[in-house]
Amino acid sequence: QVQLVESGGGSVQSGGSLRLSCAASYKAFCMAWFRQAPGKEREGVAASSTIGISIYADSVKGRFTISRDNAKKTLYLQMNSLKSEDTAMYYCAAGSASCSLSDKDYNYWGQGTQVTVSS
Repeated sequence: QVQLVESGGGSVQSGGSLRLSCAASYKAFCMAWFRQAPGKEREGVAASSTIGISIYADSVKGRFTISRDNAKKTLYLQMNSLKSEDTAMYYCAAGSASCSLSDKDYNYWGQGTQVTVSS
């Protein structure tokens, strides 16, 4: 019923850039990006609400930018100055209530797109 499809992942060297995209089947109040590296808990990266509020994890603030095209129901994550520590599976998520970096606020999830950053 509700679909989120991520794209744009890949391999890049440290200092490089990637832009992730998430195509959604509906316009959610809050959409966000999460990531999970092997052996680690899922981490909220950035979130964006329909009223223009953006939230970032401290680890990516200043390097990543979240944006959305509400008409196209597409979410983006521009990632610059990538580090090896950014290597993870990145997931798109959508929710209808609170907008935060907590995964409990999100009801729908994409399959994920892999980002690998090499030194």
